[in-house]
Amino acid sequence: MHYLFLAYEDDMGRRAITASERAAFEEACRQNVEALRRSGHLWAAEHLRGGNMNETVGIQDGDVVTAGCMPDVANAYLASLFLIEAKDLNEAIRVASKMPQARRGPIEVRPMILHKRQ
Repeated sequence: MHYLFLAYEDDMGRRAITASERAAFEEACRQNVEALRRSGHLWAAEHLRGGNMNETVGIQDGDVVTAGCMPDVANAYLASLFLIEAKDLNEAIRVASKMPQARRGPIEVRPMILHKRQ
């Protein structure tokens, strides 16, 4: 089964850490991605740019409407995406709980329905 991990980061906390703390966190994240690859759990992972560079697109009254980034949830922004393979939700939760990102903000674990390409 595939799961999408949406890793959120506290924007205020990100700004409060030192450069060496940030470098250590980023190294722990790189090591975690390699461990996920070796274990066979990882299908894909991407880090996203900060929330102030996003656009939200919608349709209102038939017109395309854009706005800045989605409203922050408790000052957190979506920082990374991971596509994970796990045997069930319990294993996916266990994998997410060991990720360095879980120490910086919540990781939303969402089951996926994958469609085959035509």
